Amino acid sequence: MTENQIKELCALVRETSFSIHGFFRHGHAEKVYENSLRNRLKKGGLNVQQQVPLNVRDEDGEIVGEYFADLLIENELILELKAVNALLPEHTAQVLGYLRAADLEHAMLINFGSPKIEFKKFIWSV
Repeated sequence: MTENQIKELCALVRETSFSIHGFFRHGHAEKVYENSLRNRLKKGGLNVQQQVPLNVRDEDGEIVGEYFADLLIENELILELKAVNALLPEHTAQVLGYLRAADLEHAMLINFGSPKIEFKKFIWSV
C-alpha cells in the first residue's frame, strides 16, 4: 500500500472508532469494541482478520513465542485495542513487538476505555 492509502485507511479506522465510541461510550470490555470494529470495517468492504497469530522468532528462525494482534486490516495495518483508563508505556511496547513480529510497518493503538477515545499511530521501519 502507498503512504496515502495507509493514511486513508487510518482515517477510516479513526472515523469508525469515533462512531463506535459515540454509540457504546466507555465502560465495556475490550472484546465488545473489537467485535464492533471488525463488523463495521468488514461491512465497509475491508479485509479484516481478528486475533491474528504473530510468531516471534529467534535469530536462527526458531519460533520462541506468539502474540495475537486484535485486528489486521488489509494485511497491512495492525490494530491493538484497549479498554483501560489510560494508555501506558507497556501498551506502546506491545504494539512495537507486534510490528517486529509481523514484519509490518503500520499499527494503531486505540483506547476505548476512557471518556475521550485515544489513538496512537506507529510506523516501524523494516
